[in-house]
Amino acid sequence: MKILAIESSCDETAAAVVEDGRNIISSVVASQVEEHKLYGGVVPEIASRRHCESIVGVVDEAMEKAGCGYKDIGAIAVTYAPGLIGALLVGVNYAKGLSLATGIPVVPVHHLRSHIASNYLSHSELEPPFLCLVVSGGHSHIVMVEDYTKMRIIGKTRDDAAGEAFDKAARTMGMPYPGGIHLDKIAERGDERAFKLPHPVVRDAPYDFSFSGLKTAVINLIHNSQQRGETLPVEDLSASFRRAVVDSLTDNVFRAAAELKAGTIVTAGGVSANSLLRREMQKGCAKRGIRLFMPDMSLCGDNAAMVGSQGYYEYLSGNIADLSLNACATMSIEKG
Repeated sequence: MKILAIESSCDETAAAVVEDGRNIISSVVASQVEEHKLYGGVVPEIASRRHCESIVGVVDEAMEKAGCGYKDIGAIAVTYAPGLIGALLVGVNYAKGLSLATGIPVVPVHHLRSHIASNYLSHSELEPPFLCLVVSGGHSHIVMVEDYTKMRIIGKTRDDAAGEAFDKAARTMGMPYPGGIHLDKIAERGDERAFKLPHPVVRDAPYDFSFSGLKTAVINLIHNSQQRGETLPVEDLSASFRRAVVDSLTDNVFRAAAELKAGTIVTAGGVSANSLLRREMQKGCAKRGIRLFMPDMSLCGDNAAMVGSQGYYEYLSGNIADLSLNACATMSIEKG
């Protein structure tokens, strides 16, 4: 079964054709990074306008590259939650318009479920159940994936997400948007023991995260040094900050894996491309005899192929929307 997938939750307009949830036939992404770089982050109004301008061409290109017509498409999968509401509405309404014109059913897909599904495209042998660490710019979760469409939150951030903390710390250090990528590269040259930064722990919730205090600590450290006319070694500070974030992520996920006796761990989301996180997950899983799956680097960021993968399993479970489908800025992965 071929699914046309559409993604527009943030600043990438993407479309893909995916077969049986595992095979990418085509994938097209129109990025807005260069424009948002001017403002140091995503401007929601600009993102929505660019989606409106790009979506027709992106979908047409994905269909052309797949070499198929709408008669070959069994369903249209679209990201409908969570994300920037204006951006989501562009994709949702375009999908509904296509459905009305072609008679092809629409499958609503949760954005975080899609990130998890990127691993189905990278690893044909991967099947639930497994424990997943989902880490992105807006979300940090530990999720028990009991089945393709049945998920249970084990832990989540109480405030900032890990990706958000990376981006804001990087921006304060003077790095361009998207900051987390640049911080990761610079940190490779630094001494991660140079600065002692807090490693937050949430009382009575051993699997939850909190990155707000850590982010504030590094920002205050930078501002205080600037006021004194001092220059901090950016490589060392980046490395120390990255170590603190990654330790928090890995400590919690391995603690959860031990408690739940999980034999398989999966990572997902944009921050799963972080080089230190990937190394520490590989090392920690090897030490504990746990199978580890991580998405291909090309599938860590937002794309429509992952939407098509999850959309296939949502379709099989009977999750089909009518034309009253609306976008939602926030929604739990458990309800997706």
